[in-house]
Amino acid sequence: MASRSLNKQIVVLGAGPAGAAVALGLKRLGYAVCVISEWRRFSALEGVSQRVLEGLRQAGLQQALASACAASLRQVRWNGETLAPNIEHLLDRPAFDAALRQDLLAAGVELLEARVRELSSTAAGHRLQLDGANGPQSCHADFLVEARGRQAPFSGKGLRGQETLSLLNHWQEQPGPARSAVESLADGWAWMARLSDGRCFWQLTLDVASADLPEKSRLAEFCAVQRAQSSLVRELFGALALQPTALRARSSTATLCQQTCGDNWLRVGDAAMAVDPLSGNGIFQSLSSSLQAPAVINTLLQKPERAALARQFHQQRVEQLFLRFARIGRDFYAMEQQWATRPFWQGRRSWPDDLPMHQTADYASLRVARAPVINGDLIDEVEVVITADQPLGIWHLQGIALAPIVLALQSAPLSEVLAPLAEGQQRMVYGWLRNQGYRQG
Repeated sequence: MASRSLNKQIVVLGAGPAGAAVALGLKRLGYAVCVISEWRRFSALEGVSQRVLEGLRQAGLQQALASACAASLRQVRWNGETLAPNIEHLLDRPAFDAALRQDLLAAGVELLEARVRELSSTAAGHRLQLDGANGPQSCHADFLVEARGRQAPFSGKGLRGQETLSLLNHWQEQPGPARSAVESLADGWAWMARLSDGRCFWQLTLDVASADLPEKSRLAEFCAVQRAQSSLVRELFGALALQPTALRARSSTATLCQQTCGDNWLRVGDAAMAVDPLSGNGIFQSLSSSLQAPAVINTLLQKPERAALARQFHQQRVEQLFLRFARIGRDFYAMEQQWATRPFWQGRRSWPDDLPMHQTADYASLRVARAPVINGDLIDEVEVVITADQPLGIWHLQGIALAPIVLALQSAPLSEVLAPLAEGQQRMVYGWLRNQGYRQG
């Protein structure tokens, strides 16, 4: 069959939350966008926080938001203790992915189901060879957004955590209340959940190097043995949980790309940085890097003189996001003391560094510098306040520029500096200053 040729202004590879958020943002800016993706063919479940739902709402992904299950109880057994139950929302990934596609189609985004067989890129654009339902196609894109998650080709340059493998098992039981749980094990940890329709999931996360894994054909039996040793599994599931089940293995190694942006391409979501699943923030970080992407792309296309600034903005924020979530995972791993010397736990309790999650506030260390920010639909350079906890800087507080205030306080009393502001704004700015360690006198 002869290959058909397509010409597109912007092509987004991947219709997951990252690709969908970028596509909708670009559509709102008036760009013609085509999303190319393969559909998920296997069962999967994820637990997400309320913060993820807020991110979906902010991105305009209403159908995807509606597909999330109501909040359900989650148990945590860590370091030999049962912690107070909390809640999470369970996402049936095939249903969630289908809802993302509905959001794209409702917004008028072109959607093409196809596999990318070959991709070649130059300064003039990108040439894609596709295998789709209607046969082979070739496609030219002026700008390319890589949002295929962990499946996106990766050069290996950048930062990688310990090589990690997750084994996802699923089976069917009788309907019952939706619940989930997480527990630490001697050589890894397990997350488990059941949906109200009786579908059950259990995922074991292990270290690739240190785990004593059997050959591939015996992995399902290996997982069944692990489940049989867990009292938490027996609480959540029935007898079928102790039998070998359908299984899918996938990498869950934390990765950060060295370069996430060029003049005519951008990486977002897990294609730019993928976090350890223990942080519980995979979809949230995908949305975080994607919500800023339309302004970055718009700047690259409309203001080429700011290209370096736009690239700097995207790269720095991806890196900071990655380190933030890596440290969340590190601190949670460090809480587990039962098996601190076991290989799985030993490496993860000190990676990626020993810097605290939050730096101590120090008003004396505040400084004003010029840095890239999102200003409307573009990346701009303005004066921001660099703080211990915000190394990329803070531009404004609910519309109030902070740099002029910090600079003015170097030579004028607080009452004089805040006098032009409304009373409510004065209280808000003063509260922020105190949180930074400011004390009058």
